[in-house]
Amino acid sequence: MADLWQGPLERIDDVRWRIPKSYKPGMRTDGVIYADEKLLADIRHDKAAEQVANVAFLPGIVSNSLAMPDIHWGYGFPIGGVAATDIENNGVISPGGVGFDINCGVRLVRTNLLFSEIKNKIKDLVYVLFNDVPSGLGSKGDIKVSAREEKEILIKGARWAVEQGYGTQDDLTYCEEEGAISGAATDAVSDRAYERGKAQSGTLGSGNHFLEVQVVEEIYDKETANVFGVAEGQITVMIHSGSRGLGYQVCEDYVKKMIHCLSKYNINVPDRQLACAPVESEEGKEYLSAMRAAANYAWANRQCLMHLTRLAFERVFNKSWQNMGMSLVYDVAHNIAKIETCEVNGKKKKVCVHRKGATRALGPNHPALPEKYKNYGQPVIIPGDMGRNSYLLVGTEKAKETFYSTCHGAGRLKSRSAATRSFNAISLLEELESKGITVKASSRETLVEEAPAAYKNINDVVNVVERAGISRKVCKMRPLGVIKG
Repeated sequence: MADLWQGPLERIDDVRWRIPKSYKPGMRTDGVIYADEKLLADIRHDKAAEQVANVAFLPGIVSNSLAMPDIHWGYGFPIGGVAATDIENNGVISPGGVGFDINCGVRLVRTNLLFSEIKNKIKDLVYVLFNDVPSGLGSKGDIKVSAREEKEILIKGARWAVEQGYGTQDDLTYCEEEGAISGAATDAVSDRAYERGKAQSGTLGSGNHFLEVQVVEEIYDKETANVFGVAEGQITVMIHSGSRGLGYQVCEDYVKKMIHCLSKYNINVPDRQLACAPVESEEGKEYLSAMRAAANYAWANRQCLMHLTRLAFERVFNKSWQNMGMSLVYDVAHNIAKIETCEVNGKKKKVCVHRKGATRALGPNHPALPEKYKNYGQPVIIPGDMGRNSYLLVGTEKAKETFYSTCHGAGRLKSRSAATRSFNAISLLEELESKGITVKASSRETLVEEAPAAYKNINDVVNVVERAGISRKVCKMRPLGVIKG
């Protein structure tokens, strides 16, 4: 495959590479890509590095335009991109820096079940989960809400679900922003977005969204693992979903609205997909309010999905979810923009941090951490592909160089259309079955699009962020059963 990136990449060290701001007139800062030699070869094969350089044009950008090792081509920003803008110096917010699936994120649920105890029931569990958790393109769930309730969800987030009996206060404690970010505004969300979201609470969706039953295969940091409540041989569940059609529509609405902001605020960017507005402008504030509403919808959605998962486990194992110890390790977003106070050149600044396909990774003693995790750092949940493994990591103080951000997954090697041409659904199912992995997907198309070989090796990606010191491995989980949208 020919290299699509022909620009400069200067080696900083074994896992950091610089695109100097001299590469393009108009770049306000350097680009920095986190990768090793192997991953860098893959990165050269698409246009994501060019997008890293383009993001460096954004007004108010501070430090560097950053890219995690799972970087690949996206809308405006690369997926795996991180950028912070200085709000007091006309820093901008860009919908392309969040993405269409606002607050696509992942939660990890622990259990006290052991693989040795339930290995003969994995297939039954997967079939029940597939039957009980709505998945697939345009899927609709049994959790019906009125127009008034939908607006409540956009403000209350996961708290709305808990108030309906779909969880407990502890679930909120171990969720980023406690499951609801403040500053959401229901009137910033269009009627079309409401229409798309009203029947999708508690639905998995399509594409790379999944629900995965796993076993903890290896512990790297026993002390931290004990605090997070995970141990070798234990069954865990990972839930990966987002804001569904509602979030997609919010992004679509504001991408169109912000195009005119480029001329209005005299903003020059090399790609119209980087349409943006100053955070403090009327348009910037409106988008931020709508994005927060969609983010809250996503947290409510994952809370509802966890509730349905608990009920499925109860059916299969004939025990209450409480008796099975099904509690939340953590829930974290990886498509969001947030106003945070960060250190820039030795000074505290209020910045707008865009994390698009990047996970927050707070270090020890950060005030946003739950008390139980204060001395250790934030749980960082990194899903792999359905044929390999996933990781639980922990944030570090060194991650302040990335505005406390790390990777979010394996990152695609092949586009969905290329994967569809390359793989056969029946052969793929047989291959996964031979590895002891039961998969149920809403369509054959989804299955082949999500083939393991369509993704980078998650082990390579996680090794880079650990070597860079921006997060640290706690344990590795192996897939046993997967529900794919």
